This record gives sequence, structure tokens and C-alpha cells, in this order.
Amino acid sequence: VRMGATGTCKHMSVSGLRLDTLRMPSADLGPQNPLPPLFGPGDMHDAVTGEGIDDELRRGLAYGRVPSVLPYLMQDGYGRERTEAEHPVAVLENEHLRATFLIALGGRLWSLIDKRSGRELLHVNPVFQPANLALRNAWFAGGVEWNLGTTGHWPLTCAALHVARVERSDGEPALRMYEYERLRGLVVRIDASLASDAALLVVRITIENPNPVETPVYWWSNIAVAEREDVRVIAPATSAWHFGYEGILSKVTFPYHDGLDRSYTARGLDAADYFFDLENAEPPWIAALDGDGRGLVQASSPRLRGRKLFLWGTGAGSRHWQRWLGDSDTRYLEIQAGLARTQLEHLPLPAGESWSWVETYGPAEADPRAVHGERWPQAVDAAGRAVHATGAAEVIARETARDTAQDRVVESLARASGWGALEDARRSVAGEPPLSSEAAPFFASDLGTQQERWLDLPTMTAAGRSARSPKRAAERAPEVGVAPPSYQADAAWLPLLEGRDTWDSHLYAGVIHAGRGDVKAAEREWRVSLERAENGWAWRNLARLHARDARLHARDARLHANDASDAGARAPSARAPSAHQPGAHEPDAAIAEYERASRMLPGVVQLSVEHAGFLVATGFFARALAFIDALPHDQRRHGRIRFAEARAALETGDLQRCAALLEAGIEIADLKEGEVSLDGLWTDFHERRLAAEAGADATEIGEQIRARVASEFPPPERYDFRMHG
Repeated sequence: VRMGATGTCKHMSVSGLRLDTLRMPSADLGPQNPLPPLFGPGDMHDAVTGEGIDDELRRGLAYGRVPSVLPYLMQDGYGRERTEAEHPVAVLENEHLRATFLIALGGRLWSLIDKRSGRELLHVNPVFQPANLALRNAWFAGGVEWNLGTTGHWPLTCAALHVARVERSDGEPALRMYEYERLRGLVVRIDASLASDAALLVVRITIENPNPVETPVYWWSNIAVAEREDVRVIAPATSAWHFGYEGILSKVTFPYHDGLDRSYTARGLDAADYFFDLENAEPPWIAALDGDGRGLVQASSPRLRGRKLFLWGTGAGSRHWQRWLGDSDTRYLEIQAGLARTQLEHLPLPAGESWSWVETYGPAEADPRAVHGERWPQAVDAAGRAVHATGAAEVIARETARDTAQDRVVESLARASGWGALEDARRSVAGEPPLSSEAAPFFASDLGTQQERWLDLPTMTAAGRSARSPKRAAERAPEVGVAPPSYQADAAWLPLLEGRDTWDSHLYAGVIHAGRGDVKAAEREWRVSLERAENGWAWRNLARLHARDARLHARDARLHANDASDAGARAPSARAPSAHQPGAHEPDAAIAEYERASRMLPGVVQLSVEHAGFLVATGFFARALAFIDALPHDQRRHGRIRFAEARAALETGDLQRCAALLEAGIEIADLKEGEVSLDGLWTDFHERRLAAEAGADATEIGEQIRARVASEFPPPERYDFRMHG
């Protein structure tokens, strides 16, 4: 088997399961951010509820949210330069279909080809380009992404999974991908096989809760398909919950909403989510069909009750986002399937229980006149008959009834992290049931450098020692300038940490307390860490804690000011921070702690980004410029440092410096979904410039200037990421 040079594969005619490599232009994922994600800002998916929200939905919206993605570290070390790179893949193939999975990138189903027609059923991105859309930042577009954890793209979307060859009880080969998901403490298994009597990929998902307590669960399968003018998304529903980037969740009619037929995604201006209120569909399904009535259909067993349409929209910013995620004008939309009715909900998985369901993916063909007729019920009926013709209902019923206990792992094909093995070692020490099983084995040989310090805890030594972790003195602390390679969030590690009194053990304990919301205990542990050995990591964590306090104080002050303001007063712009005013609440502690951390860790660019961003966000613009001026040249080239410099220059009245930066170009590789930093900076600069030309100051910018800027100086494409008008 030889792989093509553009991300496509040249295959021999082979049936079964095999490993290969896929070559395509790829950005380097880069190193993890060594700073633990503490006290993060609110989720952009926080919803204000509107019309049509029932009690079940309200409970789901209020349940199971997490304050951060601890114990994971952020993946924000990527850039925008791409070179040819090879990605390991697993390929399932028979006479009907060829399915390709990116096993080192979340197990994503990357390609699904209907061999009878040669048609690609998914959107296959020609490049691998991470962008800031996932829980850990890095995410990439294309294929079918599996999502477990909490609202957003899951922590393992850019991480390897364990991979095994399975012999099913019916003799068919299957691909098994699995991992220990640390955010929720769950084991997830993804079993993929091809139906022998239908052109269907069969995916069986199993989520196990090995914990003694109920655990909130979230799952969505996100399916990218090509977007064209003639592609229509169809699901058996006449209403949906609409969620747009204004943050309001409301029930609306579907497909007609605000005067447009939203089932044709190329007709909408703004990015939006539509969560369908399915109407007694057996099995539940969703389809994307083109002008000829052909396309992809996904169907599942009833447990996967939710279906969703996501569209980027056709506005300038939305089109830019699609090019940002790929390398051309190739557009895509997403049809999705989840456990709950919306992606803003979580469901309770009882202690010690597991959930399993079956999904099928395959080509479908319906009467194009009915699919694209004016009557929505006729389109739904035609698509439903096409789903029935695929044999999905029979395949799902057969797979659901099959005795999977007889499935046998016959070969380990690829190994991933050692976190499952470490959890097994901890459970052994605690006398708890093992995590590892015949269906999802975790091997001691998986243990690596990220787990080594945890194995060296005194109480872990006997049970957790492996041949790959030579014995070291348990009390020997690492150098303070070396970043800790990993963190924990499970409180079960706290009593184990008490057996070692070193600067890093107290640092780790503080992070666990912070993740659980106990900020007093976190601060206490970090100060003990500093007593054991002064280190920049503890200073940075204290800075984050006090920055959080300053942010909460500022929020409360804004709310108080808004309550006291006149009804006609204009609220301050959310995109532009206010200048620091003497006598206001000063975040002196956080600033001093950031300065100490930066002096001790001058080479950590993520710390410099945080430090500069905090100074700008709290209105210390001159101080931010002085800090940035002293940074090494390579850090000053970082997109977020350049943005902070431009914003601080603008707020101090240095229009010339801001203009020079905007003209030279500010590229934020990890610009976050929904972020308005760059277009806001551009607009504010031109408003200030026109005001200065008119002899006014920044406080005298009126509606006339704003209207002129909107008309004459719209953000150029490179700065326009607006996802709604």
C-alpha cells in the first residue's frame, strides 16, 4: 500500500483491517503549555435560555459543568506553517466501504469512501491545521470526531488512543480504540467494523464509569460533510433549539427560521447550532443529501437521542474561519449525534455502570424531487425511506443484540498514554477494583515520563514501580526551572502527596485543590511550595488566583455601575479594556506575582503571554508596554504578545505604534472560536484615529464616527473572524 502525497491513499484491493500512514501538509502540534489551566474564563457556550426550554432541559443545562480541563495541559504550541508529515492510520475495508481512522488524533474517522461509486462521504480536510476550538485549545476540521467529557471538543481530539485488533463473536474483524479519559475518570471504547451485508460502517461506543460516584456524561459524534448550495440537511423534526453566538438558546421552527430555510446551510449568514427535537424516529437518524438525493446518513440505537446541525454561515468572518481551518475555499458543515438533546447538557452515569450504543454511517440515495421539494414533510419522508433502504435499522438491532462479551482482543496495534496504567497502580494501593480489563487493557509498559513522578510517591513505590521507572529517592525534588510534566485533578491523589514534603508535591496538591474550587487550600499549598524552594510555577499559580479575584471584583463593580447607570447610558465596549484609574481596586498582588514568575521563568512564552495579557486586561497599559519592550525578540513575535502591544499602544494614545503593528500584521495562531480581539482592535484603532483627526479624545467617539468606520474601514479579511452580524 502506498500513500499519496496530498492526503489521499493509493490502496490495493484488500479486505479487513490494516495499519498505514497518511501523508498530508501538517502544522506541528508543538509542545504542551507547561502552565496548568487554572481559573479559566467562562465557556463561550454558556447559554441564556429563551423560549421553549422545558424542565428536563433546564436540569441538563445546570448539571455537570467543569471549571477547567484539569488535569490536562493545554495544547497551544502550534503555528500556521505546514510541512509534509505522516500520520498513522487504521483502515477498515470490504467490497462496500473503505474507512480510515487517525489513530494518533483522537481516533477520528477521517475518510469514508463508498467503493461502488468512488464517492467520499465525509469532508476530508486536505491539511492538518490545529486551531483554538477544543477544550485543550488544539482542534482540526474534518471527518467524524468523537467527543466525551464536557461541552466542547474533547480533551483527546489531538491525542493518541490505544488501538487493538478485535475478533468479534461473529468472526468479523474489528478495530478497537480506547483510553482512560481523565477529565471525567471514564473508560471509553470505540469499536468499528463493516457490515458484511450492507454498505454501512458500524461503530459501537461503550462508556464505563469505574468510580464509586455518579459521573456527568457528555457525548457527541461530530460529522463533517461537504457544504454546497444543493446540500440539504434533513432530520425527522419540525422544531429545534437554536443556539447562536449571541449566546441565547431558544426553541424555533425548522427548517424555516427567521424567514430562511435553514436546512440549506449555504443560505445562512451567521454561524449557528440547531439541535433537533426528533419526532419518534426509529432508529434516530440525520442525513446530508445533495441535489441528486445522494449523500451520507447516520443512524443509531435510541440511547443516542440528540441530533444537531452546525453551520459556519456565509459572512466574511465565517468564510475566513473555514479557510483558516483548511487551505482553500472548500466548505463544510456538521451533522452531529449526541446522548442529550443539546450539547449544553450533561447526563448522570451511575456509579459502576456503563452505557453502550451503536451508530451506523453509510451512503444513502433518495428521490431528489422529494428531498428538495417545497414541502418539508415530503423531504423527511423521502430521506427516512432512504435510511430504511440502507438496512441501518436491521444492522443496529443485530449489533445491539450481539453478545459482545465473546469479542476477543487478538493483537495490540498501537499504544497511547500511561494514564490508565497509573490509575491501575493507584487503585491497587487504595484497594480499589482495577481499571484495566480484558476488553480495555492498560499495560505497565505504557508508563512514561509524565507518570514517573507520581510513581515515585512513597506510598506508590511498591505497587506502581515498573521496569520503565527506575527507583529514585522519593524525597528528591526536580530542578525548580524544569516544568512539571503533568498534573492530577482527582482528590484521591491528595493523601498520596502528603507522604512527600517537596516543593513540587505542594505545587501539585495546590493544583488539585484549585481544580476542586478550594482556593484557600490551593493558596496555602503554593505558599508552602515557595517555602520549600522558590519557584516560578507557584508564583504563577498565585498570580492566576489573584487575577481571578481581580476579575471577579471588576465584574461585580461593572454590575454595580450598570445598575446605577442611567437607562440611556452606553455600556463600555467589551472588546476594549478600561484604563487603570488610581484609587480603583488594584490587582497589585497578581502583578507582583507575575513579575516574580517571569523573572524566574524567562523562557516560558506562555507565561509572557499571560503576564502581558493580564496587564492589558486590567488597564496597566504603560506597564504592559514596558514589559513587552524587555522581552526577547522571539517572544515579541508571538501573535498574542503583538496583539497586547498594539492594544496597549492604542490605549496609551500611541496611534503610530498601533498602526505599524496592524500594518505589519498580527496573526494569532490560536485565536479562539468567537473571539473578537483582532477585528475589535482594528475598529477601535480607526475610531480613535478619526476622533484624533477631529480634535476629539477617546471618550468623545460618537455614533457618526462609528458609522463611518463601519462603512469605510471594515476589518480586512486577515482580521475578520466575526461569526455573526
